[in-house]
Amino acid sequence: METAQYIIDQIPIRHNAVSYFIFLGISVGFLLSLVILLRTSKKITAFKIYGWSLLIQSIIAADVFLCYTGLMKYVIHLNDSTEPLVLLLAPSIYLFVYVLLERKLIIFKKLWVHLLPAVLYFISQIQYYLQPIPIKINAYLGAYFPNMKRIKVPDATDYTYLIIKDELRWFILFSFIVYILLSLRVIWKHAATRNIMNAENIRLNKYNFSRNTLLGFLGAFVLVFVIYLNFEDDAGDHYIFIFLTIIVTITCFVLLSESRFFEHSWIADKYETSSIKSNIISIEQIKNFVEQEQFYLSESASLKNLATSLNSSSNYISQIINTATGLNFNDFINAYRIDLSKKRLKDPAYEHLTIEAIGNSVGFKSRSSFYNAFKKQVKMSPRAFITLKNEIVS
Repeated sequence: METAQYIIDQIPIRHNAVSYFIFLGISVGFLLSLVILLRTSKKITAFKIYGWSLLIQSIIAADVFLCYTGLMKYVIHLNDSTEPLVLLLAPSIYLFVYVLLERKLIIFKKLWVHLLPAVLYFISQIQYYLQPIPIKINAYLGAYFPNMKRIKVPDATDYTYLIIKDELRWFILFSFIVYILLSLRVIWKHAATRNIMNAENIRLNKYNFSRNTLLGFLGAFVLVFVIYLNFEDDAGDHYIFIFLTIIVTITCFVLLSESRFFEHSWIADKYETSSIKSNIISIEQIKNFVEQEQFYLSESASLKNLATSLNSSSNYISQIINTATGLNFNDFINAYRIDLSKKRLKDPAYEHLTIEAIGNSVGFKSRSSFYNAFKKQVKMSPRAFITLKNEIVS
């Protein structure tokens, strides 16, 4: 009778394009998760959750890599050890979307319910984790090398844990469905406000990042569903992690190409909700002051002057504006100016003024600054806007 070690020695090692690609995803995932976790504050903020989600995903990917390549035979006691973590992927994505868009902190009394399925599954599998090596070798061979000979185990071996273990894939799919729906609800809630004050002019904003994250989440769900229908056990998991490697690589590229990530971006601490210490000044108060006092009409309108007028600090006012609208101070003020200039360009009472003069009348210091701001928001030049208006009227 073959010994356990003899069976283990027969497990082949395979290295190919798939294994290398998954290894790339693992490396990028670990690196990106550590960067994000080290860049955020110690409190549970949106990107800290996202960092933990990436870290969990990378750990699971490492497990799949070991199984697919056959290297699991060297650490066979770890087989299926990351299964409870899979049940944390969907809730972690939802919590990221929720905290990022709602700008609310997650405390443990609200967090525990999302961790409960993973904890309960872990408890249900303690019996398996304590099983001897031959049981784990057979479980691994059954999933990845079904044609290889198994190790004989005592007939009285208790496999009660399989009642739950065999249903794990459906628990995962159910988890995905629930949290996709919850994430969609949050995304939908903020869809109508994503373009407040023409937020389209920033390269990367919270709504778009959350939406794209959810799209990747949806893609993963569809792929997982297809894999589960066509493969028994874990044999098709490598396809899932090829897809996730692509998602992680794209995410890394997007964040690294966003230079503000390493300076004063909404991703870093400066614009995280946790750094807002009070609600002394609200965005409504800022808007009311800017509108009622026509602050935006002054060529000397500046963040410092606005903060002084509101008896606050420049950094705090900038943070409130950025957090609420996704805009920096200049774009926030220019949005008011462009809105008024559009009205004056259509108003016969201002026909005697040149386009440059109208730009000056709404607070722009030069023709070029007016034209640039106008094109940025309206997607056409002031002259083209007038021409379009005249064509509509005629």
